[in-house]
Amino acid sequence: MSKKDVDTKKITLERRVNIMVFGVFDGLHPGHINFFKQAKELSKNSFVIASIARDKNIIKIKGKKSTFSEKERFNLVKQNKFINKVVLGGKIKYLPHILKEKPDIIALGYDQKTYVSELKRDLKNKGILVKIIRLKPYKEKIYKNHLLKNIIR
Repeated sequence: MSKKDVDTKKITLERRVNIMVFGVFDGLHPGHINFFKQAKELSKNSFVIASIARDKNIIKIKGKKSTFSEKERFNLVKQNKFINKVVLGGKIKYLPHILKEKPDIIALGYDQKTYVSELKRDLKNKGILVKIIRLKPYKEKIYKNHLLKNIIR
């Protein structure tokens, strides 16, 4: 067996780690970029999947519309170098799109609270064992969309 054969074998044995992140991403700021980077760095073989919140759900959760449409936000996140794939979240149920992607790790932002309490249990009930990791804030007093919008006004 040549060295080349061994290297090829090693590459095929290193399994891709699917890491899923969630957010509105209503315009990207340094806090979002840091969030994506932290998720990417969770594994040497990370494949980061960003789930974009649907317009309809943002209104339910935040009580107001986002500045950018889900399509605009999808395309914006898709351009980020730390993101490998972008998907739209569910319109009614939050689980189906997660089940489809089969994440090994779900990386949550320090301030993400919606759906979190039931998330691990609901995934386990569907046969998906996933590690849930809460990422660190990045200058949390500065890089929050609602704070940035207040500065602009």
